[in-house]
This record gives sequence, structure tokens and C-alpha cells, in this order.
Amino acid sequence: MAYLSMGEAHRRIADYLNRFSDAVSSQDGASLSLLLSLSSNSPSLLSLADALNLFQDTSRVIKQSDKYSQYTEIFIHLFRSLQTYRLGNLADAYQAFEKSANAFIQEFRNWESASAWALEALYVVAYEIRVLAERADRELALNGKSPEKLKAAGSFLMKMFGVLAGKGPKRVGALYVTCQLFKIYFKLGTVHLCRSVIRSIETARIFDFEEFPKRDKVTYMYYTGRLEVFNENFPAADHKLSYALMHCNPHCEANIRMILKYLIPVKLSMGILPKDWLLEKYKLVEYRDVVQALKRGDLRLLRHALQEHEDRFLRSGVYLVLEKLELQVYQRLVKKIYIIQKQKDPNKAHQVKLEVIVKALKWLEMDMDVDEVECIMAILIYKNLVKGYFAHKSKVVVLSKQDPFPKLNGKPVDS
Repeated sequence: MAYLSMGEAHRRIADYLNRFSDAVSSQDGASLSLLLSLSSNSPSLLSLADALNLFQDTSRVIKQSDKYSQYTEIFIHLFRSLQTYRLGNLADAYQAFEKSANAFIQEFRNWESASAWALEALYVVAYEIRVLAERADRELALNGKSPEKLKAAGSFLMKMFGVLAGKGPKRVGALYVTCQLFKIYFKLGTVHLCRSVIRSIETARIFDFEEFPKRDKVTYMYYTGRLEVFNENFPAADHKLSYALMHCNPHCEANIRMILKYLIPVKLSMGILPKDWLLEKYKLVEYRDVVQALKRGDLRLLRHALQEHEDRFLRSGVYLVLEKLELQVYQRLVKKIYIIQKQKDPNKAHQVKLEVIVKALKWLEMDMDVDEVECIMAILIYKNLVKGYFAHKSKVVVLSKQDPFPKLNGKPVDS
């Protein structure tokens, strides 16, 4: 760091105070938000942090003018957060930033025009609270301490949500804060906590979903879609994730990939297969063998794909969804046997011996006896993936002569 005089340090601090005060008085939310974005590592904030670490008596500078003193609680803790952030002490930086954010919310309540002009700055505060908490928890875990800041950030953001969940134009900010909460709950593995916030958004009369910013609606639908995947409510998951995909910025390929990572398993469970170019474009080639297995009726290939990408699928929470595709693979295998038989002897094509299915599975290196295959066929008939009945004594499945293999037509397999 270059030499910094006491006079220059004082000038930088006074300049920041002036810019903050001017942004508030002119209701310039964009400028105000830049002054609160610690994690941006902007040169102006880093140089201010250097000045603060040299000039110790900042409270005197703040209190010497009424222009600044009304924001004393914001500044004192924000400056402390900047200092510790610059020194790499992230747990203390988070603690101080939360205190500053609390003071900011109090001021936010008092500002004119129902605080709508300051929403952009409030978004930055919400984002910083989450990001600083995540970094602080990593630091605490590395030092053998209990990571607790992200949980605290969730409590703080619920308080912020309460401030926004009222009448007036500032309520459009509630969805952004909700999305930050979702990110915290998914990170902590406490997704059940999403329910109360979802209830507030979807049932409260003060909210009209269409009036929220598109960016926030896409994020909201992405996370609620993921929740529906975990709950195995595939029609709802399809609706929400498809909405997120349709309204996502087409230039944000990383976001599209995140949505498709969950939408593809949902579509597969409903019998809709993605094109190969889509998997290539968005680097989702782990699904390629899954799709091929469904097309071919190749149980071995499906199990190999699940085993090869097990860690990735488990982390995404889609492993069980993909595992349940086995029934569709069995359906396709029986259908292939039916088609081959139909070419040889059309009159007997609808009579499929269980022993033939056993041999087909053995060829795929899947060792199953007749009883196991009979059980699988019973499930396929029960789930309406196959139309027919058993001739139990002769160990034959008699398929319906009309539409023996019903298509899912965009509906999930009956559970």
C-alpha cells in the first residue's frame, strides 16, 4: 500500500460521508447502492478502508456535522465492517455490517416516497448480508468454530421482508429479499423454512406477482420449482421451471443451465426427451446416456449413467427422480420385444413370454429371474405404462391389441 497521510485519510472519509448524504438527499438509489457494496471490492471503498485503518477517530468526523450525524449508527458500524473486511476478518465484518444494516432499515422506514427510491440500495444490503455471511461461515469453519452467520443472515432478511411486506410501492422489493432467503435456506438445507415466505407471497392480497421485476420472478420460480422437484410434484415443477426458462435472459447461459439441470429430469419423468444439441450447448452431457437409455430400453446404460454421475445428481437432488425412470426403460424394452415379435408373427405379437424378457435383460447383463420380471410387469400394468394382463400359468403377458404402450403425454408416471 502506498504512503497515506493523515490529511488524505481525513479527506477520503469526509468525501464518503458527503457522497452518502448527497445520495440520500437527492434520492439517488443507484449512487447510494455503490457506497454499500463491500463485496464489490471497488477501488473507492478499498481506499476508504485504508483511510479508516489509519484515521482512528472517525466518530468525531461523523458527529461534527448534522448532515452526517443523523446517520451515525449506519456509518460507525459500516466503517468498522469495512476495516475488518479489508483486514480479512470476515466474521467481524459480517457482525458490524449487520448492525449497520439494522440502522439502515430504520432510516429506510423514515425516508419519503414510501422508500421506493432506495430499493436498489436495500437490495445491495440484502445481497451483502448473505454473501458476507457465507464467507464468514467458511472462515469460522476453517478455524474450527461453529458457522452461524448464515443462519443469522436468514433471521435478518426475514425482518427486512417484514418491512417490505406492506402497502405502497416498496412492496415490489419483497420478492428480491425472498430470493435471497431461498438461497440461504437451500445452502443451509433448511428448505422447509421457505414455506412461510411462499405463503406470504402467493396468498397475501397486497402482492400481485406480475408487478414484481422479471429478474426476481425468474429466480423465485426457479427456487420454488426446485422445491416442487424435491416434493415430487412434477406438474407444478414443470410449470415453475418452464416459466423461469421462458423468461430468463437468453444471454445468461449459466442461469439457463441451472434451470435446465432441474427441468430436464422433470421432463424426462413426463416422457419428454431433450435434444442432444441442448445438452451439448448447456454442458449437461451427464444426461446424454440417461436419454439414450430411455430411447433404447437399455437398463444397463441407465444404471451406468446414474453410477458414473452419482455425486453430481445427488448434489443436485435429482438422483431419485432419475432412478425412477427405470420403469420407462422397462416399458421401452418390452415395446422393442413386441415390435420384433410383430415383424416375425403379427398374430402372436401381443403375447410376450416372461422368459423372453428375462433373456433380453440377460443380454444387457441384468440378472433377473422370471418371478422378478413378473413383479416388474405387474408394476408397469398398474402404473398404466403397459396395457394388458397376465396369463399366470403360462407365464405370458397378454398385451392389449389397442395402444398397448400408452404415452405419458407430458404427465408423470402414476405414483
